[in-house]
Amino acid sequence: MWLTLCGVIVLLAYIFGSFPTGYIAGKLLKGIDIREVGSGSTGATNVLRTLGKVPGAFVLLIDALKGVLAINLVYALFNIPYVQNLIPTTVNIQTWQPYLVTLAGLAALLGHSKSIFLGFTGGKSVATGVGILLAINWQMGLSTLGVFAVVIAISRIVSLSSIAGAVAVPIFMVIFHQPLAYIILGIAGGLYVIIRHSSNIKRLIAGTEPKIGQKVETQTEENNRIRVDC
Repeated sequence: MWLTLCGVIVLLAYIFGSFPTGYIAGKLLKGIDIREVGSGSTGATNVLRTLGKVPGAFVLLIDALKGVLAINLVYALFNIPYVQNLIPTTVNIQTWQPYLVTLAGLAALLGHSKSIFLGFTGGKSVATGVGILLAINWQMGLSTLGVFAVVIAISRIVSLSSIAGAVAVPIFMVIFHQPLAYIILGIAGGLYVIIRHSSNIKRLIAGTEPKIGQKVETQTEENNRIRVDC
């Protein structure tokens, strides 16, 4: 029963992460599929470029709250008297909880980028990752946001700032003396976010990654440009 309940919690974290905020915003505000515009991501950056600052900020907030909700679901689980009675005496709560938090966090990241509501497409999990960090340790979350802010102020490139933040996460995990389970979350989650930015990395290397305010080519537009250049 206890393991089943833990599995349900992880599944719910995935479903929370899957909530398609950017897609809904595109449909409601402009009647478009945000996945067919700009970078094709449902995340806040593509919403910002496509729909404007207010919708972009709203999607950023909600996507971050998805991560907060996923982590606090685990914390709430361990504070329910009925659930506490289900925990086997052989289970060390102090050891078990961080690993369940890690699983829930990874599930939420996966849900945001591979949403069950969007045919397993989605965003790049940055905002949801920030929400997860803030829920685990607000100082760590703010430190990661600080790295993001410094890099974006210098480069004006959102993807580069996101990648820098992802690299910084496991470092801050160690600095703030987080348990091994959270360090694993920082490494795995950070790598996943970087992998989700693979197309951005290619453009960064090529020197074609757009800065804030610049338009992102859709894949179709990029292919057409390549054919014309050839």
